[in-house]
Amino acid sequence: MAPPGPAGAHPATVEPLSRSIFRKFLWMLCSLLTSLYVFYCLAERCQTLSGPVVGLSGAGEEAGAPGPEVLVGGRRELALWSAAAHRKRFLQLLPGRRRRRPTGRDGGEEAAWEEETPSLAGGPGGSGAGSSVAEAPPGTLALLLDEGSKQLPQAIIIGVKKGGTRALLEFLRVHPDVRAVGAEPHFFDRSYDKGLAWYRDLMPRTLDGQITMEKTPSYFVTREAPARISAMSKDTKLIVVVRDPVTRAISDYTQTLSKRPDIPTFESLTFKNRTAGLIDTSWSAIQIGIYAKHLEHWLHHFPIGQMLFVSGERLISDPAGELGRVQDFLGLKRIITDKHFYFNKTKGFPCLKKAEGSSKPHCLGKTKGRTHPEIDREVVQRLRDFYRPFNLKFYQMTGHDFGWDG
Repeated sequence: MAPPGPAGAHPATVEPLSRSIFRKFLWMLCSLLTSLYVFYCLAERCQTLSGPVVGLSGAGEEAGAPGPEVLVGGRRELALWSAAAHRKRFLQLLPGRRRRRPTGRDGGEEAAWEEETPSLAGGPGGSGAGSSVAEAPPGTLALLLDEGSKQLPQAIIIGVKKGGTRALLEFLRVHPDVRAVGAEPHFFDRSYDKGLAWYRDLMPRTLDGQITMEKTPSYFVTREAPARISAMSKDTKLIVVVRDPVTRAISDYTQTLSKRPDIPTFESLTFKNRTAGLIDTSWSAIQIGIYAKHLEHWLHHFPIGQMLFVSGERLISDPAGELGRVQDFLGLKRIITDKHFYFNKTKGFPCLKKAEGSSKPHCLGKTKGRTHPEIDREVVQRLRDFYRPFNLKFYQMTGHDFGWDG
């Protein structure tokens, strides 16, 4: 039997074992805390991603409605989201948010859309009043994850001012395969020296199969614009929204009057010499309406078949019909139909039951549908006589009678 060691020897052999256990415990605690932190970060990241909302693609129904589980963002992306993910997404999108108004930098097509809370939103294809569920814009998740790319526009709404270009663009943005910049870029008339790279960077990201669009109404009357757009791409599709030139001129004047109440009367601006009946074609409100003259410049660079002329009047009376023509022209499936619209009698304009990125109806804003001042009937008739030969030529050039002289 071994003799006992000296006093104090036993604690010396236990001490290293205690330190080893302590180090292991500390290592496990740090690993656990690190894992919890990583998990927490990932959970927070997932919660803040604006994921796509499951619903019927292009059907205009509420997100999460029964049916084929296809992303609102497009037919190419399929995913299943749990009910908890839905609730997180819905809570992040605050009800009643307003779209930021696009800047009317040319004094033309100003900010156009405001959100309503009407009692008649519950019709067929609508979301129902009080619904706060917002649909994700096309390809939201993919775009947030840096998928897709910025492209130069394949289609441009080039005119005309006070013709209905803002309404057309907002209607088109309901389509899942259309992506458009909100504000007017004014690249081909004011900022061409900044280069195509600058212009491309203004565009939204698009996925394969989506169309990039923009609208700047002043392009139609800018002499350099046709050659510049052709230099970018000869295949660019051009859309022109036209309206009775007399009504358009009065609307143009009304907008200017709302900003500068001290301007001369419409009658005095219309004539160089009223007694002689000479129309002042240097006044932009009159000049823009000579559509045939402006169209000639465009036909030097683009074939007429690459241009679509949309009736501003029909865009109000039959928006679904005009949107059908536009979708065909752009090579898009006819997704936007009459179930997307209702007519607001107060404003006198059609409104969207569901605008892009929202579940609530959107209508033209206060800058649209202003009451026109009373214009001398003799002046209106003289303007109609002035525009008639230009209108007839325009009808011949486009192959379409818009009925402004009937």
